This record gives sequence, structure tokens and C-alpha cells, in this order.
Amino acid sequence: MSKPLKQIHLAAHFPGVNNTTVWSDPAAGSHIEFSSFAHFARTAERAKFDFLFLAEGLRLREQGGRIYDLDVVGRPDTFTVLAALAAVTDRLGLTGTINSTFNEPYEVARQFASLDHLSGGRSAWNVVTSWDAFTGENFRRGGFLPQDERYARAKEFLATAHELFDSWSGDEILADQGTGAFLRDARAGAFVHRGQHFDIHGRFNVPRSPQGRPVIFQAGDSEEGREFAAAGADAIFSRYSHLEEGRAFYADVKGRLAKYGRRPDQLLILPAATFVLGDTDAEADELAREVRRQQVSGATALRHLEFVWNRDLSGYDPEGPLPDIDPLVSEEHISRGRAQVRMYRDPVAIAREWRELAEANKWSIRDLVINNGNRQTFVGAPATVARTINEFVQADASDGFILVPHITPGGLDPFADQVVPILQEQGVFRADYEGTTLREHLGLAHPDAAAPAERAAS
Repeated sequence: MSKPLKQIHLAAHFPGVNNTTVWSDPAAGSHIEFSSFAHFARTAERAKFDFLFLAEGLRLREQGGRIYDLDVVGRPDTFTVLAALAAVTDRLGLTGTINSTFNEPYEVARQFASLDHLSGGRSAWNVVTSWDAFTGENFRRGGFLPQDERYARAKEFLATAHELFDSWSGDEILADQGTGAFLRDARAGAFVHRGQHFDIHGRFNVPRSPQGRPVIFQAGDSEEGREFAAAGADAIFSRYSHLEEGRAFYADVKGRLAKYGRRPDQLLILPAATFVLGDTDAEADELAREVRRQQVSGATALRHLEFVWNRDLSGYDPEGPLPDIDPLVSEEHISRGRAQVRMYRDPVAIAREWRELAEANKWSIRDLVINNGNRQTFVGAPATVARTINEFVQADASDGFILVPHITPGGLDPFADQVVPILQEQGVFRADYEGTTLREHLGLAHPDAAAPAERAAS
């Protein structure tokens, strides 16, 4: 007997400003004006997506001491944008990345509980840590921690936030106009937490929200990240876009849940995915090549090469050969705030490999970056893309995808109009929302209020 078809989860990542976004395209709009966020969110909701996702950037990345050109328009505050979007959407989940290294549990718990009330139960928190002292320079404490300490703080941060959410059980507000009694329990919101990273006590001032707690996302792919997700997250992002890699990651993370008393369906695995659509597969392939060249201008190609060479390469011709000098190996790096720098642990060997690759293929610097970088995940006619997405999900390589278009804000529209109807016809994606909260969209149970945290004396 064949197993029933899995339902696909779809979400949309507002692409912001990065080398995926083609800001120079005539169809591109602002990455910071509210009209762009509103258009994007309304498209996602029209397509019945589970949620919209905002990444977070706490410092603009720099190259040679100057703001990296693709970050120049800035990064607006996550909570401000999500709260505004709650007013122009009705069902779409609202997911934001909030850093556990530089914030405090009380503040973050209060903000997410408030967003959950304002949105009617649609908030989600992507819990992340910060890996670099460069970002920490923006904060009073500096904030740089070794990886094991970052995750220890993140675990206690999340546990403390849960204690704050659970300090209200949900039945305290009586509001009996006849008797004049407003609260059934005047001790509501009392909490005490004593730990290695946080020592706080008081009263949480936001009553229990519609979801009880926000949905929890996690984005780490390290051993610590996978364990963190298995222990307490509701969903984990994945960077694996190939079927077999996706299946291996899926099996690994889902296999960790049992030791925490959890079932496989209590954690969703959602890779990010880009796409290019065409009337035919051949047309889409050609469009994908054009998009990739738009994404990697000559200046961008040189900046990417500097991630490895750690030298100012502005004097090189991006349409010419790779530099014949070796990278500068140093603790100080020309690129600050770029996660890619950590990927190249042996830059001299990487440079040698890239030179050989470029020589064998007769590639210029720009050609190398275009061909050696990320490809679009899904390329093809709408029916081809729909079929490929469904194959991934049914093969347990993912539970769905977070789509990242290359045009802001209208890049999601073609997918909503052309691919979603096919998935709906195939019976693997909802025709309409069946619930009102994000937990309901994702098939996650409502967390009953745990035993209230230790009550402080009234």
C-alpha cells in the first residue's frame, strides 16, 4: 500500500539586498519602502503560502573598510516591518530572525508575544546566534562568543523566553463586568529564572497570546545547530538543494528527534530555493543564464574574488584572467561581516583550484564567479518546476521550500500565478487556508501552557 501524498509547505523570503537580488532590473523596486513589503506579503497570502520570512542584518557588511555595495540601502528593523504587515494581511504567517547573542529574553519574548496578539496568532521566531566580533562592535557588550558558548546562550535564551510565555496560562483574564473582577489570578506573569547567562525575576506583562508561543525556527547546519533544532525548534532551514543531499540532511535531523521525546512530524525541514520560470524548459534555461549574469556584475565578481584573495582587486579586469598572485593569509580580512569568508579555510588551495578551473574552461573572473556560484534551484516551465518540488517533498528531501525570488517586490508573482495552481490541481498544496494561525498552517500543535514558572511572591 502506497503512503499518502505529503502536503507541501511553501513560504516566501523577502530577498532584501544581496547578490541574489537583481536590483538593476527595470522591474525591481525599493528594498526598504513599505509598499514593497506589502506587495510581497499580499502575493504570498494570495497564493496561500504558510508564511513570509525576513532575515536580519545587524551591521552592514564592508569591503576594504567601505560599505559593501549591495548592502547600501540598509536593513530595516524586523519587528517594525512584521507588525506593519500584520495590518495588511489576514492569514499569512510572519517570521523574523532575531539574534540571541545581542538581545535579552524579556525584550524578545515581549515583542513576539505582542506580534502574536496583533496578528491573531501568526508570529514565528528564527533563533540565531552571531559568529563575528565585527557585528558585536555595534553593541555595548561586544557580544563575540565562541561557538559552543553561543549555542549554550541561545539554548538558555530560548528556554527563558518559553518560561516568560508560559508565565501566563491563558485563563487569568476574567473581565467580569458584573462583579468588577478583571483577573482570576493576580499572580499572573510572575517568573524567576536563575541560570548561567540570565538571572532575572519579575512579571511578564503580555498575556498568553493566540499561539501560546511563537513558532520557533532554526537555521544552523553545524552539529550544534542540528541538535538545537531537534531539541526545541518547530522548523529548520536547510541549504541542501540536491535531492540526495536533501534526503541525507532530512534523515539525519529527523532521526535526532526521538531522544528528545519528539515525533518526526514535530519538526519541518524547509530549504531556501530560488527559481526561474519560462514558457518552456529551454526558455527558462536561457533566462536563468541571463539572470545569473545580472546577479554578478563585474564589480560584484571582483568583490567575491576578494573573499578568497583578501586583497584589493579593484585594479583587475573582471573580464580578464584571475590574479596570478596568491591570497593574503591573515587574521585581518578585507571582507568583514561576510559568512563566505569562513568557508575558505585554505585560501591558497582554493585560489589554485579556481585558476585551474578558469584556465580549463577559458573563463574570466566574472565567468568563474557566475559558473562557480549558486545556481537557481528550480528552472523550467511551470509544470516542470511544480513536478520537481513535489518530487523533493514526496522523497523526504524536504517538507517544502522557502522561495527567494530575484526581483523585489514582484518576483514572487509568476510563481503564485503559474506554479501554485498546478500544485493545487495535484492535491499537494492547499486551495485555501483551513486555519487562522501559523501553527495550524504548519500542522503544529498548540503548546499547552506548561506549569507556570516559579511564582514570585505577590
